[in-house]
Amino acid sequence: MEISVDQIKALRELTGAGIMDCKKALQETDGDLPKAQQILRAKGIAKVAQTVGREVKEGLIEAYIHSGSRMGSLVELHCETDFVSRLPEFRELAHQLAMQVVAMTPHFVDRSQMPEDDSRDPEEVCLLQQPYIKDDSRVIQDLVTDLSARVGEHILVRRFVRFALGE
Repeated sequence: MEISVDQIKALRELTGAGIMDCKKALQETDGDLPKAQQILRAKGIAKVAQTVGREVKEGLIEAYIHSGSRMGSLVELHCETDFVSRLPEFRELAHQLAMQVVAMTPHFVDRSQMPEDDSRDPEEVCLLQQPYIKDDSRVIQDLVTDLSARVGEHILVRRFVRFALGE
């Protein structure tokens, strides 16, 4: 099957992957966009696994104040280089994380921070395991992993804090 430029462009917009990677994935799946997206995601996860352990010294702190100014959050998001920390996609991820913290009230970044005797569901209390508020078919870790794969750097949610008036 011949892969069109429009198919490659559509997959590239969905995944942020390179043109040749998109073309190869589409060829492997005979033009099936969802399957090609899964292949690229799997390859991206493999790339991300290679970046884990690298030192993350750059990043930013994002603030979000919910309408009505009665609750807000701060999220500290790290990456390897200041170049990546200035990317609009990185800033957008930090903003989405800060909104998630306000909406879902997590207590921990991930399972590793939970005390062993804590019987609560990690999907409720761990930010990275929570379903994404804008697309409940994905968890927050997927957002971090996807961006990490696109930029080729280790991205880490270091910490967050949530404020609510009267709490």
